[in-house]
Amino acid sequence: MSHSTPNRLDDLVARSRRDQAEREQGYREQALKMYPWVCGRCGREFTRVNLRELTVHHRDHNHDNNPSDGSNWELLCLYCHDNEHQRYTDATPGSGNTASTSSATHNPFAGLAGLLDTNDRGGDDSKA
Repeated sequence: MSHSTPNRLDDLVARSRRDQAEREQGYREQALKMYPWVCGRCGREFTRVNLRELTVHHRDHNHDNNPSDGSNWELLCLYCHDNEHQRYTDATPGSGNTASTSSATHNPFAGLAGLLDTNDRGGDDSKA
C-alpha cells in the first residue's frame, strides 16, 4: 500500500502542473491578443522573436483571477515582472521578507541591567 501512495501523489502533482500550464496558456494567449506587445512599465516593444520574454502579470497577484475582459492582467517584460513581484513581497507583512521579519542576534544592552544593579549597590554603600 505504501507503494501506491507516492504514485497517487506523483499523479496529483503532475495533473496540477498540467492544469496550471493550461490555465496560463489560456490567459496568456488572450492577453497577447488583447494588448499591444509592449511592457506596461518600461515600454520595451516585443516581436515574435522575443515574445517569450513578455509575461502576463496579475494586478491583484491572484493567478486564478482571470476575467475574460483582461482587467486583472498587464503585460510586463521578465525584468519588470520580477521587480513587481519583489516589490509586492517586500510590502507584504509576513511574506517571508527576512529583512523586516528577522530578529537581531546581538543585544548591545544584554549586560546593562547587571551593571546598573552593581552601580546602584555601590552608590548605596557609599551613602551608608
